[in-house]
Amino acid sequence: LGVSRAGGAEALGPANLAAFAFPGELLLRLLRMIILPLVVCSLIGGAASLDSSALGRLGAWALLFFLVTTLLASALGVGLALALQPGAALAAINASAGVSGPLEETPSKEVMDSFLDLVRNIFPSNLVSAAFRSYSTSYKMIRNNETQVKVPVGDEVEGMNILGLVVFAIVFGVALRKLGPEGELLIRFFNSFNDATMVLVSWIMWYAPVGILFLVAGKIVEMKDVGMLFASLGKYILCCLLGHAIHGLLVLPLIYFLFTRKNPYRFLWGILTALATAFGTSSSSATLPLMMKCVEERNGVFKHISRFILPIGATVNMDGAALFQCVAAVFIAQLNQRPLDFVKIITILVTATASSVGAAGIPAGGVLTLAIILEAVNLPVRDISLILAVDWLVDRSCTILNVEGDA
Repeated sequence: LGVSRAGGAEALGPANLAAFAFPGELLLRLLRMIILPLVVCSLIGGAASLDSSALGRLGAWALLFFLVTTLLASALGVGLALALQPGAALAAINASAGVSGPLEETPSKEVMDSFLDLVRNIFPSNLVSAAFRSYSTSYKMIRNNETQVKVPVGDEVEGMNILGLVVFAIVFGVALRKLGPEGELLIRFFNSFNDATMVLVSWIMWYAPVGILFLVAGKIVEMKDVGMLFASLGKYILCCLLGHAIHGLLVLPLIYFLFTRKNPYRFLWGILTALATAFGTSSSSATLPLMMKCVEERNGVFKHISRFILPIGATVNMDGAALFQCVAAVFIAQLNQRPLDFVKIITILVTATASSVGAAGIPAGGVLTLAIILEAVNLPVRDISLILAVDWLVDRSCTILNVEGDA
């Protein structure tokens, strides 16, 4: 319906559109409902089941892997964007396409404040509020003798602070382990809680295909004119999707093969359900329950490893987001005909890798951190409006790559 004629959304009307997308919304709600108990219980159980030396070793290897793969993804994104020049074609119609809306008026976030927010979120001041709120710095413009001064104002914003919960759960798990026999009862409680949550996940899996179908169909119907959008931003979309395909089907499988000497594509076949859910929900956090089930039952990964690594990965490891942010930054630079020297390219790489750690595991989480990269290399933030137009598609392939890297 949405593709066959322009204006599918108008034909359906807002009320009907909401009703049409409802089965998909229901899947998202079910998956989000289960994130909190799953992350906290699986990490406490996982951290408590490993002795501290193994925990440190496993954690260090995991973080090294996440860092290296994210850097590789960022480099691949920059390389592809420089080779394919997606922004050069659009530069001519930039004036008519670039919508300068409220994005320009709101003061953009400083890189320093972004890093400080990241550290603040690692240590939440209130665990209960961390379950549904995270800390973010915004700015107020204050007039001071004819000049306007930007004053940072810290505030809690809606959105679960998964990073803080992850850190707390790991430390709490280590503390329970230190207690010895006295902590055993609580460890068993969290493990049982986790097993019960996994049973709920297996029930949700039966509904997943229906939800995914309506989530994607609803998005397509929502688009005003799909053809026109693809014609103008086609090269940018191609660049992102090609980068994700190369990283997901060649780079990550190669790393897997080098370390395990096993067929990486058989491993990917085992997590296909979780990857399909990642495509539908566009959220790495929402895919976490299904991914745990797939790697444990189909790929034979040990529970104490998967339950420790996957929740951390869903928070910290964002290969897809880093790659897309690098392509988008180079795309916007080409759009505005700004040359990128070696220092700026390195800045993009480092900022994309660092800010993807803080990217929320929610739909369009990467777009929020893209503004940080644009600020770091002094590019206009208003052009994010173009990226947002096709984000519903690119974000889905980002999420597939994010969760594949975790697995």
